[in-house]
Amino acid sequence: MRVEGKGIIDRSHPLRFTFDGKSYGGYRGDTLASALLANDVRLMGRSFKYHRPRGPLTAGSEEPNALVEIHGKTNQTPNVRATMLEVFDGLDARSQNRMGTLKYDLLEVNDLLAPFLSAGFYYKTFMWPRAFWERVYEPVIRRAAGLGSLSGKHDEGVYEKAWAWCDLLVIGAGPTGLMAALTAARAGAQVILADENPLLGGRLVGDGGTLGGEPAAIWVAGVEAELRSMPNVRVMTRTTVTGAYDNGTFGALERVGLHRPARPNLPRECFWRIVAKRAVLGAGALERPIAFPDNDRPGILLTSAVRTYLNRFGVVPGRRVTIFDGSEAGRVLARELMAAGVQVAAIIDPRTEASGLEDCPVHLGAQVVGSRGRLGLRAITVRKGAETFEIETDCLAMSGGWNPSLHLTCHMNGRPRWSEDIMAFVPMEGAVPGLTAAGAAAGRFSTHAALGDGKAAATAALKDLGMAVPDLPLPAAEDAPYEPRALWDVGGEGRAWIDFANDVTTKDVRLAAKENYTSVEHMKRYTTQGMAPDQGKSSNVAALAVLADATGRSIAETGITTFRPPFVPVSIASMGAGGRGAGFAPQRFLTSDQASRDRGAPMIEAGLWYRPSYFPKPGETGWKEACDREVGWVRTAVGVADVSTLGKIDIQGRDAARFLDFVYTNTFSTLPVGRVRYGLMLREDGMVLDDGTTARLGENHFLMTTTTAAAGLVMRHLDFVHQAFCADWDLRFLSVTESWAQFAVAGPMARALLNATLDAPLGDLPFMGVTTVRVGGVEARLFRISFSGEEGYELAVPTRYGEALFRDLVGRAETMGGGPYGMEALNVLRIEKGFITHAEIHGRVTAFDIGMEKMVSARKDCIGKAAAQRPGLTGPERQQLVGLKAHAPLTAGAHLFRPGAVVDPATDEGYVTSVCWSPTLNCWLALAFLADGRARYGEQIRLVDHLRDIDVTCEVTGPVFLDPDGGRMRA
Repeated sequence: MRVEGKGIIDRSHPLRFTFDGKSYGGYRGDTLASALLANDVRLMGRSFKYHRPRGPLTAGSEEPNALVEIHGKTNQTPNVRATMLEVFDGLDARSQNRMGTLKYDLLEVNDLLAPFLSAGFYYKTFMWPRAFWERVYEPVIRRAAGLGSLSGKHDEGVYEKAWAWCDLLVIGAGPTGLMAALTAARAGAQVILADENPLLGGRLVGDGGTLGGEPAAIWVAGVEAELRSMPNVRVMTRTTVTGAYDNGTFGALERVGLHRPARPNLPRECFWRIVAKRAVLGAGALERPIAFPDNDRPGILLTSAVRTYLNRFGVVPGRRVTIFDGSEAGRVLARELMAAGVQVAAIIDPRTEASGLEDCPVHLGAQVVGSRGRLGLRAITVRKGAETFEIETDCLAMSGGWNPSLHLTCHMNGRPRWSEDIMAFVPMEGAVPGLTAAGAAAGRFSTHAALGDGKAAATAALKDLGMAVPDLPLPAAEDAPYEPRALWDVGGEGRAWIDFANDVTTKDVRLAAKENYTSVEHMKRYTTQGMAPDQGKSSNVAALAVLADATGRSIAETGITTFRPPFVPVSIASMGAGGRGAGFAPQRFLTSDQASRDRGAPMIEAGLWYRPSYFPKPGETGWKEACDREVGWVRTAVGVADVSTLGKIDIQGRDAARFLDFVYTNTFSTLPVGRVRYGLMLREDGMVLDDGTTARLGENHFLMTTTTAAAGLVMRHLDFVHQAFCADWDLRFLSVTESWAQFAVAGPMARALLNATLDAPLGDLPFMGVTTVRVGGVEARLFRISFSGEEGYELAVPTRYGEALFRDLVGRAETMGGGPYGMEALNVLRIEKGFITHAEIHGRVTAFDIGMEKMVSARKDCIGKAAAQRPGLTGPERQQLVGLKAHAPLTAGAHLFRPGAVVDPATDEGYVTSVCWSPTLNCWLALAFLADGRARYGEQIRLVDHLRDIDVTCEVTGPVFLDPDGGRMRA
């Protein structure tokens, strides 16, 4: 019900929304949970396994029960926490995980079958009769499985992704976070303050109280106003920091438009990647429930939740409230409720030494041992000594203590330690480099301690960054000691729930221990405790305590499960923002794209780049005529091709040469400055990863070139090798692929074309050399390398000059009897020369297979060297790279058989990777892998492609068809 005079919602802005088709009223600032509770709706969902009636347990993002579906015009979103969803006009929310209506769920029959559905039942049942699995068991299980439903349509909502940088990231805007942010902001640091709630203040908003002799809300408002007025501070409300990653990187999810009616171009969510020099975790603590029989009924909430609903939303989840709490917070809640005119039926205090003087009944040394009410709480059973009695109540506030919200400190494999002082786990220092937990997140629960911790954490961060620390006084605040009690489970008959989201009971945990699943990770998987959308935020410690008791160990000895990102559920659409439709595979265009299209070139996709296939001329009837012409230009005159798509990785540092020796099979540390060397790279399993050239631009400066298809793969591989094996080396590398436009100039007249283009004539540049030149006053790089077998060069200029240079080179080439050539001609040229691409190095071949085993240096180690020497990866039984010649069409993908052999998988001796018609040699050519191929030059082999109805006899040759000595490209 709504309580007059309480809450900080905006009652001047009433709203209308629907839940399961029925219209309700609320106010701006309400969550769906608070608005429904104000309308006396406590039943909001059904439990996952047994379909028991459930209402909200909490008032925050840790909510395990009140999960709903939100239906919009363009999307349908399941598993939205009603405790976090702000209501707005037109909101359409629906309950989920039910068959039938929420009140009459047909799958509630599962609760009656509970004795047969204990933890791990799915490992022991559905085994017989075998024929029932596909026809009976699987369809029923699939119908009942899952939480929520999808529309089956595309999500047409708008999502964004963004990046941010700061000196100090403050996670959580409670007293700890506000104090840390204010301290750093006044020091002039770049500060980001992120909190998942729309209001700053944390528990100060839910608990009220005073700071500095005035209401806490006034202090919070003053700090917020100062922070928002400062240009060096970014305040990010409705933003949950979801994960901690390497190098000070944090993921964060901002709810941009989920609290407003949908409108065009309004993003629903934005996923942030924040890089921070230092971070302070002030995420507070999470209250834990107490396990007692039937403790999951709608109307049973945590003490902190009832206080939040009262003080922030002006709502009470019942008209007759009972409090089961062994701390002073329970007494404070009772006084606040009575002051607001709400009847408090009783305080159930398990302490015997506490005061019994309150303006309501107080039962000391008592415990709640049961509850009654089908769709909502109606009464509880209390045990006091040998006496048992019942209290009629429709709302029970319970508290079993607090757990620091330390999840982010564990995202880099850190493990928290158990503290007997607070009966909870606390974060280990340094678990995440640069991140400091403070306040309640570090196990210091008083407001005074939280403020002091926030200031101290910010001060330490500022000193690390070499910044002056301002003198900031702390406001006076409560500093009551925290007196925890180990009250996890009261025992008794019946099922006592620990993990509300996955329907895990104390009995389930004890059953896991009985069946020898005593490891905490095994128990987790056997019972599914902590594996629901809430990740067991409220249940983990209680489950560990029960497991410890069942196995005769302490909680410290039992340990804790692994916390992994994200901290809260993150929609895939937000992480993949921009990745729908054409954005799924980004279109990458060359600087010469428009110039190529102006010449009528059809574009084909190659490694996400769009490259010209061929350049047609008037009168030509197909691509083959254009391709033959372009090949002829390169062989007899000069051709120009845009090769900017090749991966380019700039590598610098004193250990750069050492690093290249490690990732390449051959040696690069001996490469002179101004020279280029071909290199081969292996994966860890010994298979070929990529090939390419690397130029030495300076003593400690290299430029690596990769294939177009593997540019990203190689960059990722280098990053892995660096981090895993040589993180302490003096080394940095960066992809500069998009920074340079690069053009191949190939053919007998290539030097003449360059001399006509460069500001100064080309000097004596040796084959596999690199030098700096100038083109139109612009500094450029010139490499003498060839992918065609002819005298060849690659000229690289800064990207902004790419189109102009391409047009100029092509225009000059045409006056010399040449012109541009596309991908079709490039492929013919490289096959004629026997050069490989990822058609050949497709991930299943070794250096031996492609005839490059001698490139694996015997004088040094490299990635993949040992694995490449495993038995079976060398020898005559391996399929080896060969060439094939024929005078009938050949096809890539065809398989090879001995003439006269039965065409059968057992007689298959190889396969074809690349084919072309060679206008130079006037025959069909192919590159293929053939068993013991290098020993079979001159043999006849049968090429069979049943899909295209091709059966051709070919001659086996070496893979280099043209100029095997390389005289042309060295001319």
